[in-house]
Amino acid sequence: MTIAPVTTNRFDNTAAVLMRAGELVSRYGLVVVLAWIGFGKYIKMEARVLIEHSPLMSWIYDYLSVTTVARGLGTMEIVAAVLIALRPVSRRASAVGSALAVVLFTGTLSFLFTTPGVVATHAAGVPVLTAQPGQFLLKDLVLMGVAIWTLGDSLRGAMHPRGVNESD
Repeated sequence: MTIAPVTTNRFDNTAAVLMRAGELVSRYGLVVVLAWIGFGKYIKMEARVLIEHSPLMSWIYDYLSVTTVARGLGTMEIVAAVLIALRPVSRRASAVGSALAVVLFTGTLSFLFTTPGVVATHAAGVPVLTAQPGQFLLKDLVLMGVAIWTLGDSLRGAMHPRGVNESD
């Protein structure tokens, strides 16, 4: 039995380049979004309206100020971003950052179900989201998917022996 040689064509090469570019944009786009939103929580952005309606998180304002909660969340977002960015240096650290991002996005996505004003109206039985807070929150579904992917990628890298260009 003979095995035919594997040949690549320009479409295979283009696909490989696009996949690698997509990986980089996904990982470091997530890093930029998390860091930017995290830093914003030190300046003005806070999630009070969202958190105060959450049955899981509203109690936090009984113990901490709005500013403390915002800065705490901002710090966690910045830490997650830095750890995810460390993938070329430490796959384990990147996995921890990705897991933290998944937890943060899970909390944010829960607000879709607890925040008044998320749905503006219904069209043929389908809820139509408001721009704020509905569509603002919905984007976190994609960010959650990217965080899950970076978590899996980092865990896979941490579990396998070191490759030529990988360290931990």
